Amino acid sequence: MSADRSIAKSGSGRARAGLATWRERLSISAGVYEKIALAALVTLVLIVFSGAAVRLTGSGLGCSDWPRCTSTSLRPPLNTYSLIEFSNRIFVVLVTVAALAAWLGTYLRRPLWPRRRDLRLLGVSLPLGVLLQAVIGGESVLYKLAPVWVMAHYWVSMLILVAAFELWHRSRLEPEELGRPGADRWTVLYVRALVVGAAAVLVLGSVATAAGPHAGASGTGQLVHRLGWWGSETLARLVVAHGLLVTSLGLATVAAWWAARQRGVGPELVRTLTIVCLLLAAQGFVGITQYALALPTEIVWVHVVLATLTWVGYVHVWVAAGPLPRSRPRWRGRRGSPPRPAPRPSATP
Repeated sequence: MSADRSIAKSGSGRARAGLATWRERLSISAGVYEKIALAALVTLVLIVFSGAAVRLTGSGLGCSDWPRCTSTSLRPPLNTYSLIEFSNRIFVVLVTVAALAAWLGTYLRRPLWPRRRDLRLLGVSLPLGVLLQAVIGGESVLYKLAPVWVMAHYWVSMLILVAAFELWHRSRLEPEELGRPGADRWTVLYVRALVVGAAAVLVLGSVATAAGPHAGASGTGQLVHRLGWWGSETLARLVVAHGLLVTSLGLATVAAWWAARQRGVGPELVRTLTIVCLLLAAQGFVGITQYALALPTEIVWVHVVLATLTWVGYVHVWVAAGPLPRSRPRWRGRRGSPPRPAPRPSATP
């Protein structure tokens, strides 16, 4: 028994040594991995743009089955709507390759030691997120673009972008550079509240879209269920609520930008808040225009593009603010109270 164990241990040791050797040979620099992580982030943003184009051109059911395009063939029929939907599916393959490269690259990024568990966890979340998106996308097709599935498709995309941006950001830093103090505690808390508000805007915006005219299957003629919580007034009510929330978020973001400049925080946070404010201004203009023009397809697509970029901007704002500083400990009770100063010696007569 002892001989068998020693043989097994020696075999596993040789396997580990061989794996370490291959990792050394295939290792990549931190700069190269940063570019891989950035490529994954860019492709994950672009797939949101292409997915919006599929929906707004009415091609959401151009391929009526999943994973095949039709019930009998993997190839799409020779019509515009099927080709648009199938092209988006092909682009998903490129996104999958980029996500897998970002994950596997976490094991090859130099220095190989110490292990970057933070990068590995974020890296593996990308292909898992893409896989989840493929399942949700398939269910969206099988359930004929039911609003709950289409909204979930967009929400998961935004969550994946958070992981992708954090991965790219951390890939630029070494372990000793993480956790460096950033903005003050009040600024960090305020910025994080802004990001929560931005997430609420995205959710409400997608709900309003689910009540709007762009169901995603106008090109192929299928009837798609729309949200109708308040009958014919559903879209108008949701648009008003969305507009009020966006206005509040915009004013709060401008206030954060002004406060950041006054409090002398890092230039990266001020610069990012400036970009977000400009994106919000553009979003407001496009949003008002699209509603006044009865939601034309091209302007709605621009609105989705700006919404995605603005969300990435808010994620950058969160990261640029830095970690939350610890509050000063408060003395409670006699046991934790600070020692009293020694009494001054009385003057001698």
